[in-house]
Amino acid sequence: MKALIVWGGWDGHEPNQVAHRFKDTLEAEGFDVEVSETLDSLNDEAALKELHLIVPVWTMGKISNEQCNAVSAAVAAGVGIAGCHGGMCDAFRESTLWQFITGGNWVSHPGGDGVEYPVHIRNSSSGLMDGINDFTVKSEQYYLHVDPAVEVLATTPFPVVDWFHSTNRHVDMPVIWTKRWGHGRVYYNSLGHHNDVFDVPEALETMRRGLLWAAEGRQIAIEQKLDPSVFESGAKMF
Repeated sequence: MKALIVWGGWDGHEPNQVAHRFKDTLEAEGFDVEVSETLDSLNDEAALKELHLIVPVWTMGKISNEQCNAVSAAVAAGVGIAGCHGGMCDAFRESTLWQFITGGNWVSHPGGDGVEYPVHIRNSSSGLMDGINDFTVKSEQYYLHVDPAVEVLATTPFPVVDWFHSTNRHVDMPVIWTKRWGHGRVYYNSLGHHNDVFDVPEALETMRRGLLWAAEGRQIAIEQKLDPSVFESGAKMF
């Protein structure tokens, strides 16, 4: 199986360290992993379609329409996409297509870094969280605007700290979710402000499972000869 990890953007999220942790995780599972420091790696749609998995680790960047369309086409054909924190859902704030593919977008982290908060495992149709119990992390707690189509696998309560949002009712914010884009599988985990959050065993295990789950969809698409053209439309979408 082949995976492409693309890292860059804001250095505060330690993209190099996170990318190489994911590289080690995937290689331990038998993946052939390419690690790239340029978004030019997303230019070649045909090459992307040969992958099993795309892992973005890129915060606050700019993606071209051509690059985003190439990712969209590859995922629709069955290539998985999986990522964490701002590296996936604060990657390209100006791209609504990227937000549609990934299922959500960061809007705030009340309290900044170092907030201690619980991650609650949700009952769902997925076996991705089997055997994982609720756990606690100390990091940024992401408040996201989330696609209602996602399947939520874990949540965290808001508010934990006081800010303008705290006058609203209690909400359970999605932390981990899955969704589909065409024939492709999408996995997101909002943990990971710094690489060391994955020193928490449950945080790393949920991410490992998500990476593998997203990649498995590609083999299913190949075996079942799934055709992404069934999703194509000539209507203006953006």
